[in-house]
Amino acid sequence: MSEMNEKSEQNTLQNIIAAKQRELQIHQFGLTTTDQLVIHQEVRDLCETNSCGRYGGRWVCPPAVGTVEECRQRIFRYRNVFVYSTKHDIEDSYDFEGMMAGQTSHEMINRNVITCFRVLVGSDLLILSGGGCNRCPVCTYPDAPCRFPDKVYPAVESYGMEVYRLAQTVGINYINGENTVTYFSCIMF
Repeated sequence: MSEMNEKSEQNTLQNIIAAKQRELQIHQFGLTTTDQLVIHQEVRDLCETNSCGRYGGRWVCPPAVGTVEECRQRIFRYRNVFVYSTKHDIEDSYDFEGMMAGQTSHEMINRNVITCFRVLVGSDLLILSGGGCNRCPVCTYPDAPCRFPDKVYPAVESYGMEVYRLAQTVGINYINGENTVTYFSCIMF
């Protein structure tokens, strides 16, 4: 595909998503190409400190998602990246329940965005989401296969991407004001 055709397709896709932005409940979004992504072992190393309590305990987190190099290879099978965020109001910076409610809302919004994307660009997608998976009270990892392999998505950070830099790359806000929490997802296509 020529670069001009690719730019035209990206512009068309961007216009379609912009028209559906409110309906899809996307706060902000941007498009880039996979060659613009920065993938660091250091981000994965932060996962290994297990500050979120999910390392080694979920199919969508390391080490279950593979090495950083394996993740990099999966990413670079694709050319384009759609990055989007959802913004959620919380009581204050200690409102853990509000943050978890925001994450649940983000995952519901993901379903609608992914369905829309499959219609627009096809089903060959790599989807990364924010915050890991909360679908099951207890994950089956590593003893049994995931109960919902088509409905859960690895965390952006688990693939070695720094979310702050990802937001900068596509020109969207990482922080969206006091007493808010923002979640990010990306779709490679």
